[in-house]
Amino acid sequence: MTETLRGRRRRSVAGLVWSGLAIGLAACGAPSTERTEVGERPRIEETEILWDTYGVPHIFARTDEELFYAYAWAQMRAHSDLMLQLYGAARGRAAEYWGEERLESDRWVRTMGIPARAEAWYEAQRPASRALLDAFAAGVNGYAERHPDRIADEVAVVLPVRPTDLLAHLQRDIHFSFVTAPWLVEGAVRRWKEGGGRISSSDPDNAAQPTWAGSNAWALGPSRTGSGHAMLLSNPHLPWSDLFVWFEAQLVSPSVDVYGATLVGTTFPGIAFNEHLGWTHTVNALDGQDLYELTLADGGYVWDGEVRPFEVRMEILRVRRPEGGWREETLEVRESVHGPVVAEDGGRALALRVVGLDQPGIGEQYWEMMRATDLEAFEAALARLQMPIFTVMYADRDGHIMHLFGGRTPVRPAGDWDWAGIVPGDVSVTFWDEVHAYGELPRVADPPSGWLQNANDPPWTTTFPRALEPDAYPPYMAPRAMAFRPQRSARMLMEDDRIDFEDLVRYKHSTRMEVADRLLDELLPAARALGGDVARRAAEVLKAWDRTADADSRGGVLFVSFYDAARRSGRLFDLSWDPEAPMSTPDGLAEPERAVAILERVASELEAAHGSLDVAWGELHRLRRDALDLPSNGGSGAYGIFRVVSYREDDDGLLRAGSGDSYVAAVEFSTPLRARALIGYGNWSQPGSPHRTDQLELFARKELRPVWRTREEITLHLEERETPSQPSRVTMWNK
Repeated sequence: MTETLRGRRRRSVAGLVWSGLAIGLAACGAPSTERTEVGERPRIEETEILWDTYGVPHIFARTDEELFYAYAWAQMRAHSDLMLQLYGAARGRAAEYWGEERLESDRWVRTMGIPARAEAWYEAQRPASRALLDAFAAGVNGYAERHPDRIADEVAVVLPVRPTDLLAHLQRDIHFSFVTAPWLVEGAVRRWKEGGGRISSSDPDNAAQPTWAGSNAWALGPSRTGSGHAMLLSNPHLPWSDLFVWFEAQLVSPSVDVYGATLVGTTFPGIAFNEHLGWTHTVNALDGQDLYELTLADGGYVWDGEVRPFEVRMEILRVRRPEGGWREETLEVRESVHGPVVAEDGGRALALRVVGLDQPGIGEQYWEMMRATDLEAFEAALARLQMPIFTVMYADRDGHIMHLFGGRTPVRPAGDWDWAGIVPGDVSVTFWDEVHAYGELPRVADPPSGWLQNANDPPWTTTFPRALEPDAYPPYMAPRAMAFRPQRSARMLMEDDRIDFEDLVRYKHSTRMEVADRLLDELLPAARALGGDVARRAAEVLKAWDRTADADSRGGVLFVSFYDAARRSGRLFDLSWDPEAPMSTPDGLAEPERAVAILERVASELEAAHGSLDVAWGELHRLRRDALDLPSNGGSGAYGIFRVVSYREDDDGLLRAGSGDSYVAAVEFSTPLRARALIGYGNWSQPGSPHRTDQLELFARKELRPVWRTREEITLHLEERETPSQPSRVTMWNK
């Protein structure tokens, strides 16, 4: 970038910071942050960011507004190009900024009404919450003003960022990627037009959750830990790009001291802990959306025997041309009482209804969660139900553990309606406009077992002996299923009466395949008795295999090739999953001869491709980022692996990790508190940063790094001290 362009950008951003937020961040000497007892807030004499050697910011701020300003500044420094892309997409203007390939994203965002709803949400904020949003937006723009040369030209067009952009991004991330998502709706529409249903929740491997999203979570009470202190394991599994990138930070002000991770661009940690308590999330098996089939008539739709007009709005989409300039297209959005129309086929249409769109206080709820000091205060914040989805797993210093099937579950009308399919939308009896109250949600606290787990399974299997009776809840609350990964999760907890902190870290990295234990005892003798030479040699490889997906494990590649092929070819297991035997089913081979034939075929293909039946897992599965290329470990949760990593084929035919284990944190609520964490792909995404790869080798070695929280610890591992600068000019936002 030339100096002229830098100066032009600096001038263009300088006048874009919110009126009244001249946040003084000038240096005033070293702040005092010593603690004298648990929970006492430090005295902070200036706002500063201490960057540790893993690129994690520890933000010490004099006020909450300065904290949010500096939090945005830190996110921009680590992820400015990504953040601005996300905000531009949340406006529904990505095609205007970056071209035709982003047009479908804009159509989705505008059809869902995200930008307009963000404006309404902003107006609905309480003054204190609005001030924090203003401060965060000012921090984004303040960083851009100070460091225009660190921001790619193609994303700088998004500046200035407004507070409403933050709320639009939150909706796009949570409501329209987790609760529902364009790819889920597209699949449902395709099946609808073909005469099929929407989503089946009867398959334990696909229990009403996005196939790309997962997580593990454990909470252990004092009776099950070696130290006698409660422990918490946070382990979301998400794609390693776009909306789902984690950013780790510590936030300290006179009213809060919290450590955790946020999805880039959001204004609060989504998974976090303080001196007293901590929580994590998994994507739960909540059904927070419904597709209603409408009967079209006279330009409207049938509603209780009458024709009702659609609410219609016109959206103008601009699309950047490769040769320069823009073209425009008009998007007509029609809405029924249920929500926007997402498809039409002849004389019928589909309208989408999504929970939580009238709840603008997610950030305020999480602010209260961050400041809670005990279970009662934490649940008072949770009970607001502003977050429309997610399991909540909790542990605290007092020894309490808790699991909540969180989110906003619609109170669905009684009747023979297929809530997992397409719902008739021409009668008001199927319409819902209430959600279940906090006290009506499945919740378990301090169970006799002393442990709780969730690996995206429904709440009925969170602990054993079972603490919840599914029949006590509406059948639409959650499906009844337990896939192999949650079975593996529960098995590790059930087989160890005392788990210490090092055990917690070790179990977190387990790559043992639960499904192998259900099949090999029958597959191996069948292969020896019924198979040819290749099948018998394959059986010997599988007999010697350690049943893991560790990098040096030999046999895992062969087994998953067999398992994937066998599942695609028809019924595999002799016994289907049984809710009365949730930890031992599915089990056994349904058709041994067919299974052996499949093993023989995939073994021959593997040997032809790689010259061996016992190719090492890490030889084919790789961790690649920038110049690093390391053998990977972990695999799909469909195999019952707790350490989830998903792969895609790379240009050279090898498999590159690109999803799965992302932010990991293990916390013991001892005195002092113990914690380790990791973001395998690093805490920065900006090009050229060493923090894009500095945690990947730890990931490959199945290790976590220490978490530093006190000033003494941070100073010993300090990379840089930074004082965010206030904007040079203070004016109103451009509207």
